[in-house]
Amino acid sequence: MKTINEALNWRYSTKVFDPSKKIADEDFAQIKNLLQMSPSSTNIQPWSFVIADDDAGKARIAKSTQGAFHFNTPKVVDASHVVVFCTRIHADDEYMQAVLTKEDEDGRYAQPEFKTQMHQARQMFLDIHRYDVKDEPHWLAKQVYLNMGSVLLGAALLGIDTVPMEGVDLQALDEEFDLRSKGYSAVAVISFGYRNHDDFNAEIPKSRLGEEAIFTKA
Repeated sequence: MKTINEALNWRYSTKVFDPSKKIADEDFAQIKNLLQMSPSSTNIQPWSFVIADDDAGKARIAKSTQGAFHFNTPKVVDASHVVVFCTRIHADDEYMQAVLTKEDEDGRYAQPEFKTQMHQARQMFLDIHRYDVKDEPHWLAKQVYLNMGSVLLGAALLGIDTVPMEGVDLQALDEEFDLRSKGYSAVAVISFGYRNHDDFNAEIPKSRLGEEAIFTKA
């Protein structure tokens, strides 16, 4: 297992995957655990994931790279696994109750009033974004991006290469997997696998703004 600093310096956006290398089941089980256990505001968990681990599944996702995004097709078809990250379009009452019920079943509430308080707090934040800020779908999508950040670092710690992609046809993904009828919409795709030895991007030095540019002492 790499340290965090080692993982941060080792990882990069993989441009060429080795199609002959497959992620072991036990390693991808850890990736799925990262997806499931990611933090989210008020634990609202507004995500769903479409996972492709074979040629047929990857071909379905690759439909979203046709045309303007053709340059991303190899990153889908040559990867070991590909995940479509989806966000809830709205957190309706049924969904909110489902989250609350699952928390209760998992033993998060020692007293009934704690459950009521949690529901009220989560509904308050949702209402702020639904009625005041009026950005509910965007707020929910931001939670999915938190998830993406967690899984990118976690994969690097496991020595698994990744590339996050917004360069896909999101409507095509919604239609291919009938996401909107289920209350979801695609926001991005991440491919997982192992870098090819001739991936040019692996040899390019990292560049980040210096500490003096990004940190301010309070």
